[in-house]
Amino acid sequence: MGAKEEILNKIQILVTNHFSDPQEAFNFFDENGDGKLKKSEVVALLKQAEISGFIRGMVANKLIEGYDTSGDELIDWEEFKAAIAKIKVA
Repeated sequence: MGAKEEILNKIQILVTNHFSDPQEAFNFFDENGDGKLKKSEVVALLKQAEISGFIRGMVANKLIEGYDTSGDELIDWEEFKAAIAKIKVA
């Protein structure tokens, strides 16, 4: 398993084991309730998923780059849902 797959697997485990559904996970990490995850909120998610602190910032940037289809450098609910759907397939 490559590093990307390992990270996505840890995120899937976090969402599956600690939340009733992806919406609950999204709402939990959306600290300010604006309907979007900013980088610091993605980093908090990665921390909970036990992603190494050494690479957490880089991984957050890559996740935002990869799943931010609106180009606002944030992850909204639709983008989060799409990311979770890809993780489940991976």
